Amino acid sequence: MLRSQKTKVVRRKKGVSKPLCQIQSFFDGSFQTPSWLKKKVSRRSALKSAAGATMVAALPMRSWSADSNDKFISALQTNPWLTLDSVLKHLLPESPTGPSAEDIKVTQYLYNVVFEQPTDEAEIEFIYKGVGWLNGFSTSQLNKNFVSLTFDEKEKILKAISQSRAGENWLSNLVGYIFEAMLSPPSYGGNPDGIGWQWLEHHAGFPLPPAGKRFYELPGQAVSTLHDTKPTEENDGTTVVSHQQYVRKQIGTRKA
Repeated sequence: MLRSQKTKVVRRKKGVSKPLCQIQSFFDGSFQTPSWLKKKVSRRSALKSAAGATMVAALPMRSWSADSNDKFISALQTNPWLTLDSVLKHLLPESPTGPSAEDIKVTQYLYNVVFEQPTDEAEIEFIYKGVGWLNGFSTSQLNKNFVSLTFDEKEKILKAISQSRAGENWLSNLVGYIFEAMLSPPSYGGNPDGIGWQWLEHHAGFPLPPAGKRFYELPGQAVSTLHDTKPTEENDGTTVVSHQQYVRKQIGTRKA
């Protein structure tokens, strides 16, 4: 059972927001919904229509490669990706009525977004910090990191953090990526063989660009790639790291 004294701080307070680097918990009352997320929520509202599904599938994104897949598999062995994978699989678990997060390869899609897409650095920082906050809260309540919890324990922890503004924002952002992975072309990391399209009975009514004419291959487009990586150091999962710190550990350089 969750310790009630810890969850009492969930009440949202109005006040001056702190920089993200100064917030140490989902339950910090000074947290305010970041501007980048407000913009994304407006964009994702289009997903409620068929036109929105087409729009998401047509978004310019870098294609998934075998090299990216190797780096992704390595990243899954440690945090923050170990925990992110566990959270996403819990948010969309295996079901006889439809595909799961694992079937859709949501974590793989998110990895592509973080490392190979022009994603707002502030959003990446928030995703990573949420992992530290989640494991910190899980440890304070149940003396275990999130990945070590049972299904029911994970459900209780996620429901508890969802009562805070930061937790609600963090989970909402991840759920958004589940939909994006489900609707995007398979070459971008998720939706293998169009499994998401089949489940939603969605037909992508547009031609996908062939190799050589994809967005990032057009003249004047900068290509962002993940450098050769080194395994990250083991940690207890509660350390709140930034994206730059994570990349520095992987590529072994002073500057990400």
